[in-house]
Parts: sequence; C-alpha cells; structure tokens
Amino acid sequence: MTDKKPGFFKRLFGGDAAPEAEAQTPAPAQAAPEPEVPALTPDAVIAAPEAPEPAPIAEHVPVPGPPETTPDYVEEIEARAHSAAPVPATAAPVAAPEPKGWFARLASGLKRSSDQLTGSITSVFTKRKLDNATLEELEDILIQADLGMETATTITDTLRRDRFDRDVSGEDVRAVLAAEIEKVLGPVALPLEIDASQKPFIILMIGVNGSGKTTTIGKLAQKFADEGKSVMLAAGDTFRAAAIEQLQIWGDRTGAAVVSRPAGSDASGLAFDAVTQARTEGCDVLIIDTAGRLQNRDELMNELEKVIRVIKKVDPSAPHATLLTLDATTGQNALKQVEIFGQRAGVTGLVMTKLDGTARGGILVAIARRFGLPVHFIGVGESIGDLEAFTAADFAQAIAGRD
Repeated sequence: MTDKKPGFFKRLFGGDAAPEAEAQTPAPAQAAPEPEVPALTPDAVIAAPEAPEPAPIAEHVPVPGPPETTPDYVEEIEARAHSAAPVPATAAPVAAPEPKGWFARLASGLKRSSDQLTGSITSVFTKRKLDNATLEELEDILIQADLGMETATTITDTLRRDRFDRDVSGEDVRAVLAAEIEKVLGPVALPLEIDASQKPFIILMIGVNGSGKTTTIGKLAQKFADEGKSVMLAAGDTFRAAAIEQLQIWGDRTGAAVVSRPAGSDASGLAFDAVTQARTEGCDVLIIDTAGRLQNRDELMNELEKVIRVIKKVDPSAPHATLLTLDATTGQNALKQVEIFGQRAGVTGLVMTKLDGTARGGILVAIARRFGLPVHFIGVGESIGDLEAFTAADFAQAIAGRD
C-alpha cells in the first residue's frame, strides 16, 4: 500500500497526476473505505492551515473600541509616537530654512504680485523688436497691475525713447520697471520718527474694517519696546469686544500698559483718559486704536474727527502721527481711502499691510505718485518680523522679480 500511494509532498509538487486528480474530486465516499489513509485527504491537509490564520492576527492586533473609551489604546498610540524618537531628530532641520533676511521675506510676500506682472511681461517680450503694438500691450499689463496710468505711461515712454525698433527681452523691461518704481517710491520711503520732546508721542491708528490696525499696533509696540521705549496702548475700538481683547493680548506680549473700557463705551472719552494717563505716567509712546470705518460713512468719519478733537484738548499738538493702515488686497479702492481719510483725519503716514495676500501690490506705486504721503511700514505676513520699515529699492526689485 505504501508503494502505491506517494507521499503528500510528492503529490503536491509533481507526483503522479492521475491519482492526484482523483483524490481532489468531490467524491469523499471512494476515499473513505481505505484504512491506510483514515481522514488524511489532500483537501483536509491543504485546508488545515487556512482555518487558524485569523487567530494569530487577532492576537497581535486587538480591535480597539473608540479612543475615548479605551485609554489603553490611547496610551499605546502615544507610546508608539514616543518610540519614534529618531524622527524628530531627522525632521528638526526642516525648520532651519527660515527667510534669510528682510528682502527674502519681502520677495516671498510680493511673489504673487511679481509673478503675475513679470509673467505677463515675459509672454510679451520674447526677444522681438519693440514696436507700438508691443508697447500698447505693456501699458495694459502695467495698468492691470495697479501701477497707475502715469507710471505705466512713463515706463512705456522710456522704452520707446531708448529701445524702439530694437530687440528687447523681458529682463530689459523688468530693469526699466524696477528703476521707475524706485524713482516714484524713493521720496516717500521715510521712517517714522519718534520725537522725544513729545512725551508721550501720540500715534493714532485709523483705517477701514479689516485693514490690520490692531495687529499693526501690536507689532509697532514690540518694535518700540525693543528700542527701550515705554509704550502704552489704548483700546479705542470700543465697538468690538474682540478688538479690546486682542489689544490686551498684545499688551501682555510686549509689556505695554493697556487702557480699555467695556465694549460700547465712548471712544473719544477713552482717548481722553488714555492721553491723560500716558502723560501722568511719563510714557514715551501712546498708540491709540480706533474702530474700523468705511470712508464713505459720514457719521463714522464724524466720530473719528471727534476723537481727534478730544485728544487735542489734552495736547494741542497731538496726535503727533496719524497712520492710515491700507489693506493691499483692496487695490484701487485704497486710493479713495487715502483721499477721504486724508481730508477728514489729517493722515501723516501710511502702513501697507497684507502684501503677501494679493497680486495687486503695485497699488502702492499709484498711491505714492498721486498723494506723496510717507510710507513708513509695509507688512508681508503675520509675525512681528514681517512688518518692516519701507525701503523703495527693495520693494522695486522684489515686485519687478529681480534679485
């Protein structure tokens, strides 16, 4: 009987094919009478390993309940996270490539404006001769980039005079663009000077809703504190409880005292109290926040004028600086804001914010050419280091896409 039936290994891997086929047919009645193979059919031998397979998996991977009801499971996940100690060590260098300096942050912030502007210029100037049609295309591009009609005309006139009917590349145009922008912005790129003889030096922050007044105040407070100046903040946006809380947080961060009243209090009364307190305590700088208001809302502009009148009752020379924050994403509307706020509140300088969130950064050029107001600071991000004193050359090079 042993000679007739090969072993299982032989049957499985190439033994006699005919007996194997017979053994695997679904006729167990014929195989049952043989006493030499009691119940050891190939089906039984092959199927045997399949049944226990789920058991080992279940032993090593228990099915957990919801994390909140199985703390052991949560602890296991945390243990696995801590056991991967080498990962933070290798991942730590990822935080290293921080922007190398202000120009790097500025170029990154102006990337959307630069990419749109320079991309359009490159598509037009592909080493072809400069003709009237090309100049018209360029003028349209510059106007659409919010640089303003005068700036666009000046740049195209310069190219017409110097390069007409000659081969011109995109880089040639960007060089002319950067030079013209720097020429316009140079006279308005002025730092905010704190007059030490005025104590406190009172800064009034104004602007439309969402332009970044409160955040800018916090950043300025940090800069002044880093210079060793004592700073006081006045939460004059009494319409929004969130603005009051936000300013108090900035006060905690920068070590500045904060004068505040409950939401809904009279803003001019708070300004009066803040100026009085700052004079009494001998603060170097007092920064007064105000509620955001649209320039076309006459009743709100009247309230702003009242705040200014009350400040002057305490100090006739104040406010010593009235800074208008402009949201770069508003584009052409910023021109109207500068005009109306300048007429009603006596704007002395500008802070342009959110340049990193728009492709319309060229509006600053149009504003500078039209109004000639000092541009003290520009912002290209949320962190304190992303608000810096304005420099015309850096801005011109960055928006023109030149290193």
